[in-house]
Amino acid sequence: MDVKELRIAFPNAAGGLSKAVDGVSFELAERDTMALVGESGCGKTLSALALLRLTPVDARVNAERLAVAGHDILVSDDRALATLRGGVVGLVLQEPAQALNPVRTVGSQVAEAARLHLKVTGKQALRIAADLLAEVGVNPPGAMLAAYPHQLSGGQRQRALLASALSGQPRLVIADEPTSALDTMTARRLIAVLARLHAKRGVALMIISHDLPLVAPSVAWVTVLYAGETVEIARREDLFAAPAHPYTTALVDMMPQGNRRRGSPLPTIAGQVARPGAWSTGCRFAARCPMAFSRCREARPALVPTERGRWVRCFLYSSAEHTDA
Repeated sequence: MDVKELRIAFPNAAGGLSKAVDGVSFELAERDTMALVGESGCGKTLSALALLRLTPVDARVNAERLAVAGHDILVSDDRALATLRGGVVGLVLQEPAQALNPVRTVGSQVAEAARLHLKVTGKQALRIAADLLAEVGVNPPGAMLAAYPHQLSGGQRQRALLASALSGQPRLVIADEPTSALDTMTARRLIAVLARLHAKRGVALMIISHDLPLVAPSVAWVTVLYAGETVEIARREDLFAAPAHPYTTALVDMMPQGNRRRGSPLPTIAGQVARPGAWSTGCRFAARCPMAFSRCREARPALVPTERGRWVRCFLYSSAEHTDA
């Protein structure tokens, strides 16, 4: 997967376009793992949907490069996209209650990708579905095949979605905020399931989340988004040892620390993410950044490589300015 300078905009009431994503870049190699993190409104989900051309119909999507498994997504036809969706990329959506059809059994929905992409019979697809439900921890799998989504708990529905995403034997699984509606223990168990599946099946894995401490231990790389653009890409260990971008530093500082005095308040980031399209002309984090200086408010920094595969968008590391393609 190779994404460079992804831009997504929507028509506005004034007859122009409002940008929701403008400057998202990242790569994910075969069998590798990555977390896409950032606050709500940073463009994480839209960027993931663009990978399969599943953005809303009125979205205007452009990129210098948007490729998945060697396919140029921007020019792929409907047949190629149908193969990619489920057969190459398995997508676990954020809201299982909405993603699962309430009037179809869980078994039929989990088996669907196997029927479409593996060209097996209905009975064979159901056997695959039962095995997958057991693999992701939905038990007893035989009974769950005949169950309807409303008969499952939130955690079971999320696991059923994961089983459905694996049904077509994809090479990449994208999990969009898979733990957002789950309690802490159930969320941790689900992330552990994702990690085990990656290790067992060798699928590439991208986890989208606002919860950096929850997902980071299970991935090799972390890509940080802020206000519709990538601000840092780093190996997990490098990011936690020495976060580079001030926004990443703030995210890491907000994590619970063993040496923090009991009862002391957790650090927070003052202000909030600017609304899509209402970004400043300079660095989009400048208004919230304790290290901002005059140039940060006048020019937009470029995303540049530093060391060990790390990329950073900050004038503290490079004087390079972003230039529109």
